[in-house]
Amino acid sequence: MLPLWDNLIPKAEETLVQKLLTISAILIGIVAALPADAGMAAVSIDFSSVIHPVSVEILRHAIRQAKNEGAPFVLIRLNTPGGLLEATREIIEVISASPVPVVTFVTPSGGRAASAGFFILLSGDVAAMAAGTRTGAASPVTLGEPMDPVMRKKVESDAAAALRSLAGRHGRNWQAAEAAVLQAKSFTSEEALKEKLIDLVVRDEQELWAKLDGWQVKRPDGSVVTLKTAGVATKPYELTLRERVVQALADPNLAFLILVTGGLLLYWEFTQPGMILPGVSGAILLLLGLLALSVLPINFAAVGLLVLAVVLFVLEAKIVSHGILATGGVVAMVLGAVLLVEGPPELRIRWATALAVSIPFGIITVFLLSLVIRARLRPPATGMEAMAGETGVAQTALNPTGTVFVRGEYWTAEADEPVEAGARVRVIGIQGLRLKVKRAE
Repeated sequence: MLPLWDNLIPKAEETLVQKLLTISAILIGIVAALPADAGMAAVSIDFSSVIHPVSVEILRHAIRQAKNEGAPFVLIRLNTPGGLLEATREIIEVISASPVPVVTFVTPSGGRAASAGFFILLSGDVAAMAAGTRTGAASPVTLGEPMDPVMRKKVESDAAAALRSLAGRHGRNWQAAEAAVLQAKSFTSEEALKEKLIDLVVRDEQELWAKLDGWQVKRPDGSVVTLKTAGVATKPYELTLRERVVQALADPNLAFLILVTGGLLLYWEFTQPGMILPGVSGAILLLLGLLALSVLPINFAAVGLLVLAVVLFVLEAKIVSHGILATGGVVAMVLGAVLLVEGPPELRIRWATALAVSIPFGIITVFLLSLVIRARLRPPATGMEAMAGETGVAQTALNPTGTVFVRGEYWTAEADEPVEAGARVRVIGIQGLRLKVKRAE
């Protein structure tokens, strides 16, 4: 029997060992199949409209989130016509100081990274474009009158120097980058790659991740980071409540419309006290409009034109100018609206919006003011003051006092001269509860 047990025990142990080895091999295969950064997603944000101060705040918070979560990099998707120069400078500073690598990507096909978007594209540790996109045209644009040639030269030289610095830092073609400012040159994705302005041209994000896997990025502090992007997912940055509200209201056309509507509702509440709803709604809209405009560069001369427009509307309601003051008010409001925001064309209030808001605002304001003024000038309809000028009949002789019948009521009255009973009298004043009357003509 012993030989039999000696044969069985080794076989049982061998079977158990084989099972353990098989399970271990499966687990090792699963782990090997997972990406190196499994469980860590890259944080992504979209700049798909005009670049403004809220964009800076969003990027700063996204980079902070990526650092806290240990994300391998931050992805900035670009499809923007441009934006404010100061906000763009701040974005470049935030990207340069980022503790995690930043990948800038112009997408989708047909999109663009023009003007300010060109600066942001070149500031990324890796700059990529989807096939069929374009970039460049980064010459500074100002609002209103053309810049003085000397001032334009200064602004363009400063912008060109910033691009040379960005391109040199990332080993890109600074001459081609400079041409985008000094010559307002634009580049297709293929041209940008050929000119060594960007690093990659891809079809989509999947191809971008495949090509970036193992890509070495030199950080501003001199350190080199190897990207591990195979199979890495992207996690959109969750906007805060304030960022959602301000971003939704960042369109100056919408902000101007909300501001004017809020002002009208507040004025309605002031002229018709006690309605409550117009006052509450107007205050909320007014504050929202001011919040939206607070993140944009405001031209205070334009603010003066808007104030002048309101003054002219008020004067039109008080002075008969046959529409001259109201017309002047509409013109002042339209010009003030168009010149209100100092920035590129994409950030200005459109002429159509300015006219569509200013003309109805002028008509409504003049109409409401005229109603208020007429109501205040109208003689009293109730109370003792309303008795002045009323006519009645003397019920008894007034010599000098007696009784009169006025407005369906009997009153004690006093006359300066005798009045016989039955004569018509007119009220000329009131003393307490006694009327002063005289014979009516």
